[in-house]
Amino acid sequence: MSHGHHHETSSGSARSPLAARVRAMEALLVEKGVVTEAEIQDNIRYMDSRSPANGARLVAHAWTDEGFKARLLSDGKAAAIEFGIDAVASPELVVVENTPEVHNLIVCTLCSCYPRNVLGRPPDWYKSFEYRSRAVREPRAVMREFGFEPPGETRVAVHDSTADVRYMVLPMRPPGTEGLDEEGLADLVTRDCLIGVNVPRTPALAG
Repeated sequence: MSHGHHHETSSGSARSPLAARVRAMEALLVEKGVVTEAEIQDNIRYMDSRSPANGARLVAHAWTDEGFKARLLSDGKAAAIEFGIDAVASPELVVVENTPEVHNLIVCTLCSCYPRNVLGRPPDWYKSFEYRSRAVREPRAVMREFGFEPPGETRVAVHDSTADVRYMVLPMRPPGTEGLDEEGLADLVTRDCLIGVNVPRTPALAG
C-alpha cells in the first residue's frame, strides 16, 4: 500500500482530475452567488490552520494530566474546546485509548470522515478505497506496511467514522519519556499514530 509523500503529492496535485473538478465546482458556486471567492479563501485558510500538531498537543497534555485524560476520553470534543482548539462546529469526537490489551485503528469505510477541526485535512491514503477496505479486512497487514504491528496478544479494534462521529487515537506514552515536557512529548506524536496505523516515535528516533 502506497502511503508515502510521493503518493500524496501526485494524487493531490493541482493538475489532477480531482483538483480540476474542485476548481470547476468553485467557479460554478461563485457564478451562482452561493459563495464568494473571499469566503472560499477564508475557509481554505481556516482548514490550513488545522494540523495533526493540535492532536499531538492534546495527547501530550493527556499524558501529563490524568484529569484531562479522563475528560478527553469521556468527551473528546469538549476536552478539545477546553484545551483551546476551535472544535465547536465539529461533529462528536470520540477518543479511543490504546492499551497493552487493545490497539485502535480509525477508518471511514464510506468516504473520508475525519476530525478535520482537530487534525486538519486527512492524508490521501486515508481516503483511498484500498485503505478503506483493507483497514477492516486485514488491519494488521495495513499497519505492518506502515512499519508497525501490535503484539499477537493485543486485540485490534477498528472504528468506522461517520458524518456524526469522528475518532482519534490516544496512543500509549513511549517508555523513557519521563523527563520530557509537553512540547517534547508532542514531538513524538505523528499524524499516523493519531489514526492508529503506527505508534509514537521513541525519543532517540525523534531526536
